[in-house]
Amino acid sequence: MGVGSLSIIVNALPSALCMSLIVQKYGGTSVATVAHLDNVARRIIATQAKGHDVVVVVSAMGHETDRLDDLARQVGITPETHREVDVLLSTGEQVTTALLSMVLANHGCRARSYTGGQIKILTDSAHTKARILDIECERLQADLDSGVVAVVAGFQGVDENGNITTMGRGGSDTTAVAMAAALEADECRIYTDVDGVYTADPRIVKNAQRLDSITYEEMLEMASLGSKVLQIRSVEFARKYNVNLRVLSSFEDGLGTLITDEDENMEAPLISGIAHNRDEAKLTIVGVPDMPGVASQILGPIADVNIEVDMIVQNMGLDNSTDFTFTVHRSDYDKALSVLQKTAKDIGAKGVSGDNTIVKISVVGVGMRSHAGIANTMFKALANENINIQMISTSEIKISVVVTEKHLELGVCTLHTTFGLDNEKVL
Repeated sequence: MGVGSLSIIVNALPSALCMSLIVQKYGGTSVATVAHLDNVARRIIATQAKGHDVVVVVSAMGHETDRLDDLARQVGITPETHREVDVLLSTGEQVTTALLSMVLANHGCRARSYTGGQIKILTDSAHTKARILDIECERLQADLDSGVVAVVAGFQGVDENGNITTMGRGGSDTTAVAMAAALEADECRIYTDVDGVYTADPRIVKNAQRLDSITYEEMLEMASLGSKVLQIRSVEFARKYNVNLRVLSSFEDGLGTLITDEDENMEAPLISGIAHNRDEAKLTIVGVPDMPGVASQILGPIADVNIEVDMIVQNMGLDNSTDFTFTVHRSDYDKALSVLQKTAKDIGAKGVSGDNTIVKISVVGVGMRSHAGIANTMFKALANENINIQMISTSEIKISVVVTEKHLELGVCTLHTTFGLDNEKVL
């Protein structure tokens, strides 16, 4: 996680100072225009009117980070200029904080904007992908004590030398959760363009249901398996510091989805959701000599070119050779194939094959811990639709399969129905 000594601050802050504190985070689509900012301001004021202190974390206005990143790429990015890239990218959130504070003031609400450095949010020095180490809360607490709304620039901080750093895409989610942990907030609310976490992608499954709640573990699995609602690091942070997260819509009222610790007093649903990921490609090296260390010889060169490997399957042949198959991000397919072809020659393998028209479909649910037969039910349902499974991966609360891309929608819809997620809201 790289959260360093944040826990010291969390334990040091008296809980009485945070009797009724809500941290709200608004993403780029929520603050895309001045009209959007006005809508956000009204939500903030309404929250304050209910008796809550409010800290707000904002992203850059819609597509602004993309625009700034494009400018940087036009100039040319090198490792030596990553510091300057952070200086550039951080300006997007600063614009939003200033404008939102002005809008709030126009509504009669006292507000003050802060950059990550003004707070300060201390990070390591890994420019463009920094990790939070510490947060100083004195200035924010002073604002809260005087009824001022603190509007904080997400996605950014400073290192020990005062250099501006950024946390990578989705970093504002992490900023909000870290802020909620440091201030011991009652809840961290992530406002976005969807009204919660669904049992499947509503664009694929018309009967997908919004989940009232989901555990940290399930959300981490869903996020890693293709769900884009929350940034994975923010969920990890929330779990580590037991921060209640809620995903809500910026554009309509509702309760959203609460992400929290597992409630031992409630019976967990068998399956909470069906996730999918199109960003998959498969590579196989055939006829590999069966000897100790061969897996390292295959995957070492892949790691050396910074390609992440997901699923791995090794099959033993009758001739003392093995076939070794693994998946990578589809965008890395061509590079990985080239590396693997060279490796095949080096280790005396018979050949290499690949397929970049595969997808991964997963079922996720903490209920798997106490129920047998989930895998059999899943495999039988797919077989009944003539969907061939190419690879399988499991954990304590998820089962993932690789299938041909043309079967993605059928597979997701089939499993959604099979596990009873179509017609009733999952609690």
